[in-house]
Amino acid sequence: MMLGETFRVALDALRANKLRSLLTMLGIVIGVAAVIAMVALGQGAQKAVNARIAALGTTLLTVSPGQGFGPGRIASASDRAELSIDDSEALLERGTTFAAVQPEMSRSLQVQYQGKNTNTTIAGVTPNYLEVRIYTIGAGRMFTEGDDAARRRVAVVGSQVLTDLGLPTPQAILGQKVRIGGGQFEVIGVLASKGQGAGFGNPDDQVLIPIQTARYRLMGGDRLRSVSVLARNEAEIPATMAEIQKILRREHRLDSDQADDFSIRSQADFLNTLGETTQVFTLLLAGIATVSLLVGGIGIMNIMLVSVTERTREIGLRKAIGATRENILLQFLIEAVVLCVLGGLVGIGLGAGAATLMHVAWNWNTSVDWTSVAVAFAFSGVIGVLFGVWPARRAAGFDPIEALRYE
Repeated sequence: MMLGETFRVALDALRANKLRSLLTMLGIVIGVAAVIAMVALGQGAQKAVNARIAALGTTLLTVSPGQGFGPGRIASASDRAELSIDDSEALLERGTTFAAVQPEMSRSLQVQYQGKNTNTTIAGVTPNYLEVRIYTIGAGRMFTEGDDAARRRVAVVGSQVLTDLGLPTPQAILGQKVRIGGGQFEVIGVLASKGQGAGFGNPDDQVLIPIQTARYRLMGGDRLRSVSVLARNEAEIPATMAEIQKILRREHRLDSDQADDFSIRSQADFLNTLGETTQVFTLLLAGIATVSLLVGGIGIMNIMLVSVTERTREIGLRKAIGATRENILLQFLIEAVVLCVLGGLVGIGLGAGAATLMHVAWNWNTSVDWTSVAVAFAFSGVIGVLFGVWPARRAAGFDPIEALRYE
């Protein structure tokens, strides 16, 4: 029997049982769609994180406090290593490779305005915060060195805070008083929105106040959450990190045999760490979705075995009139592969549509990776071959006389 005729006979058999064929394909459709949609979600999250970190600037270094660990002990809360205002001032005075130094202390507090309130991050920062963190003012102004030195109760709010307080425009709060931690603060500016990325916090959900105001009027103490340091260019990042380490070790009076009680992270470190995390997340989602694809393949094998049993007399008749073992094997294998390939094509459309829907309806970051589309489609074809071989071999192995006697 010619290959073309074998292919036609296989398609005729599928058309004769349209509903069963559609239901059999459903497992492959769901599996392929799930793989594409889940990988798109993982890839979108990774791109969002990368974009967020890149927006902070490639020369930004973040110095964070660490815990001191002694021989045989773990530091308690009372002797925990910390960063202070003195550390940031030492960096500012002694640093020779720094473009800017920006200390930050923060606390989560309630902000109240005209009977409405919201919990947000209150950050005590220096006036160069906008330059170092690449923010812009959407309305009003940033506080000045004079405001900081005078410990004035002024604040610059993020756009998310306006939304949480139910304010329609930045102008509605400029010049108004808000209550933060029991004290009245005048709002002098509103930050332009940076947008929220998946899994990486919301840079718009914060209130900035002068660091000296935070230190003496709101938070008390001089403990810092972090110190941001700008290197002059990317080539000087290693030298800048070495200088930060040298200055802070001297400030903390660490001996040569003692480990650093602080950490220095560059944007490349954040990108690598978060990139590895989101890659594992993507692979996990793809693995879960692949399970449904395998289940769909098992469903196809099951239905093909049922089909072989139902068509035993047909197989015996075709063998009696000259069909070879290879003809029968190829016919049933074609039926399985066609079901998987058609299911794969439909699944591609549904998967891409689901990724688009997640982005449009819920504002999730998704990115359809056409490599994953190709792999999912090819995998569906491979499943058709793998799970179709056993039923096809069973059909091809029937004895024609016994098959004709089958009732």
